[in-house]
Amino acid sequence: MATAIQGTAPSAETTPGVHPVSSHESHVSPGEIALGVVIGRASESFDFFVYGIASVLVFPALLFPFVDQLTGTLYSFAIFGLAFISRPIGSVIFLAVDREYGRGVKLTIALFLLGGSTAAIAFLPSYETAGIWAVAALALFRLGQGFALGGAWDGLASLLALNAPEKHRGWYAMMPQLGAPIGFIVASALFAFSVLNLSAADFLEWGWRYPFFVAFTINVVALFARLRLIATEEFAQAYATRELAPVSVGQLLTVQGRAVLIGAFVPLASFALFHLVTIFPISYIDIFSDRSTGEFLVVQLYGAFICLVAVILSGVIADRIGRRVLLGSCAVAIALFSLVTPWLLGGSSSGQTAFILIGFALLGLSHGQASGAVASAFEGQNRYTGSALTSDLAWLIGAGFAPLVALGFSSRFGLGAVGVYLFSGAVCTLLALWINKRLSLRAA
Repeated sequence: MATAIQGTAPSAETTPGVHPVSSHESHVSPGEIALGVVIGRASESFDFFVYGIASVLVFPALLFPFVDQLTGTLYSFAIFGLAFISRPIGSVIFLAVDREYGRGVKLTIALFLLGGSTAAIAFLPSYETAGIWAVAALALFRLGQGFALGGAWDGLASLLALNAPEKHRGWYAMMPQLGAPIGFIVASALFAFSVLNLSAADFLEWGWRYPFFVAFTINVVALFARLRLIATEEFAQAYATRELAPVSVGQLLTVQGRAVLIGAFVPLASFALFHLVTIFPISYIDIFSDRSTGEFLVVQLYGAFICLVAVILSGVIADRIGRRVLLGSCAVAIALFSLVTPWLLGGSSSGQTAFILIGFALLGLSHGQASGAVASAFEGQNRYTGSALTSDLAWLIGAGFAPLVALGFSSRFGLGAVGVYLFSGAVCTLLALWINKRLSLRAA
């Protein structure tokens, strides 16, 4: 492997998991690659959003009936964060599987584990039935989700970027990010339908389980869509030239460790906002307001559609003004948004609705270019491993425990603490962009 990295590129015929390329193999268009990437990212986001919404509406009552609703939700959010701890561990282990057995084997194992862990939650017993073992089972399944998501990194977003025209890199970079709002739309729609049409008893008994059953089917569809693409000539050629081949984490950190560290902080404004407009507000509304949770989920659905449009706009804007300028501008906008967060979310229904709609719009504009900014920091042979590890660290630092921190701080210190948390994420992004620019100028 070391010899290949230094100059002798492995051929498609000898690379594990990459099919031999012949003249009879068909090429795929960037549009087909984009569709496969969106399907994959949407399936992953669906799994995580289904769990996140259930962390508020189901698990506190199902698993923690011995404490009050606030404490039960905090316990639930603590388990929610476990996936973001196991995710980088999964990345490291599955990268080794990728190098040894190929990406097809890695993806098959990872996506079956992701779908299986999510679907298994549908059979979760209550605390009254299984006691502490029900809590332990949920924690185990959540760790499995995160571990599997680390292995679900397929390199297709980088393949899409490699096929992007020079003047349209922002447009192609935003396409994988469409998966997040799509995943949230499907997950929240399923829960909103159940909450609005079932009694509280029926929802808690069986209604919440249906979205978890759906997850396994969605992951199987996503698996076949992605396996088809990694068997193409374009993927094999990119693998053979080291553009999409995995390198060891040790080698990555030795060669581009600084890029990993800076890259983990570049998207923090977006990642901090991510769960503060999706998961945390549901808990705040459910615990501290009289507003209907089902109706609020519908408002979030509208917000997610706005986010979808904003992600698309981010591609157009980034191609005109540059990705770095867009990310910096979004970080400033998120910092300003953090100042009004306490008044909007803690105010009337119209203020809460404004918080969701504005927050989702900012999320789409910033999140649309976050992954592209991370990937572009790495040299060709380090792009695949560097993007995976950096993304994992950014999610862990910026988003993994955001609902827990936001709910805990707001219950103790008020919503102003949530604004401070969001503001800190914006500051981290601006500092990381500034440092990255200084280093780029010095290297030039």
